[in-house]
Amino acid sequence: MFDYSFYKGKKVLVTGHTGFKGTWLCKILVNAGAEVTGYSLEPPTDPNLFSISGIADKMDNIIDDIRHFEKLKGVFDKVQPEIVFHLAAQPIVRDSYKSPRYTYETNVMGTVNLLECVRFSSSVKSILNITTDKVYHNNEWCWGYREDESLDGFDPYSNSKSCSELVTHSYKNSFFSDNKVAVSTARAGNVIGGGDFANDRIIPDCIRAVQSRNDIIVRNPFSTRPYQHVLEPLSVYLTIAQKQYEDSSYAGYYNVGPDDCDCVTTGNLVDLFCKYWGPDAKWKNVAEANAPHEANFLKLDCSKIKSMFGWKPRWHIDKCMEMTCRFCKILLEGGDISAEMDEEINLFLMGDNYEAIDNRFA
Repeated sequence: MFDYSFYKGKKVLVTGHTGFKGTWLCKILVNAGAEVTGYSLEPPTDPNLFSISGIADKMDNIIDDIRHFEKLKGVFDKVQPEIVFHLAAQPIVRDSYKSPRYTYETNVMGTVNLLECVRFSSSVKSILNITTDKVYHNNEWCWGYREDESLDGFDPYSNSKSCSELVTHSYKNSFFSDNKVAVSTARAGNVIGGGDFANDRIIPDCIRAVQSRNDIIVRNPFSTRPYQHVLEPLSVYLTIAQKQYEDSSYAGYYNVGPDDCDCVTTGNLVDLFCKYWGPDAKWKNVAEANAPHEANFLKLDCSKIKSMFGWKPRWHIDKCMEMTCRFCKILLEGGDISAEMDEEINLFLMGDNYEAIDNRFA
């Protein structure tokens, strides 16, 4: 696991900071005492975790487009970041079918713009580009993909993230081969957790359905995905960025996913949601006619990161869903979301050594 004290006083730039994962990442960094600057579009949903968390008051919040190179370079010149986490993206598969050009402009040229800024920066020592498990050419086989497998995502979102990976590889070989700047990518699986309000994601769809007293609609209950709590990959991102900052030999390409036992079908995941939400939650299988292509089976082989850092997942899928439902119930009750995020972070990082301050949903 990463060292909290390492980030104290570090200048950190997070692109895509107003998104679900970006907000949780900034919360951890601010708690650790980092000087955090975020660069992103306005939060993508209303409501959104960035606004209700109150994190904007504790960091430098810059609202702009990753496609605007001169604006982004101006931020680099002003902030002089030491560590960069690149999360800015158009992240929704089905939206990429509707807006492929925007998806490629954001996910590919956005990465080019970021790496150009790093190339001209004298301050950056560590950069991590966060991509996705969907970068791989999916053969629908039953074993996990390894980091040396072919990159060739099918849909515009997945393919644009494959391109983002390849752009990163090229810049690393062409401009950062002297290892003065450590460059890595992290290919994460599907994340769940409190505060995700995105369209076309299974847990937000579950929450919206139970709020409106409707059945949860599941398009493909038999598709298998590597689900994990959002804090799981974030802790790995922070570990990679720290380790390669201290020793550039750690720079590389890493899968970040759950153990095989937590690669479950969407139907199993929704069953767990119903278990922890209560009797008001129920679902039905409604397949869509002429739906865009989505993978049926996908999981990752995370042997490399386990070997490099001695890492292993902390929360299995049952615990992930318990914490997700707990967060959402506190939100609907009008509870203190900033305090809940702090407690979940402490619970995750400290485990049994942390005494919970709120056991209402234990």
